[in-house]
Amino acid sequence: MISGHRISGSQGFTLLEVMVALAVVAIGLGAVISEASRNISNASLLEEKTLAHWVATNKVVEMQVSSEWPRAGERKGDVEMAGRDWYWRTIVIDTMDERVKRIDVEVRTAADSERPTARVIAYLGQPS
Repeated sequence: MISGHRISGSQGFTLLEVMVALAVVAIGLGAVISEASRNISNASLLEEKTLAHWVATNKVVEMQVSSEWPRAGERKGDVEMAGRDWYWRTIVIDTMDERVKRIDVEVRTAADSERPTARVIAYLGQPS
């Protein structure tokens, strides 16, 4: 006996439905990739700023532990940290109190860079 079930036409998605679904997926993936790229760029920038700040802080600490009282003026140099070259500049400034010096430290990723990657200002007191 043949049952009354009818075999319908082909089942599945039409080409148009598949194309629309692929377009939606492509747009979504594009946004995800763009955001991931932005996050990687931000992480790289934060790493650079953190390392530059460490270089600047190290220069301040070197001056703090040195037995030599710094003279007013500018000094420049370079140092390697984390496999990179960093270019620092210190400016020692006399203050109203002759026992206190202001120390400005700027760190750059390139010797000819106009903007510093990090800047630290510290005050150094002359030991008694």
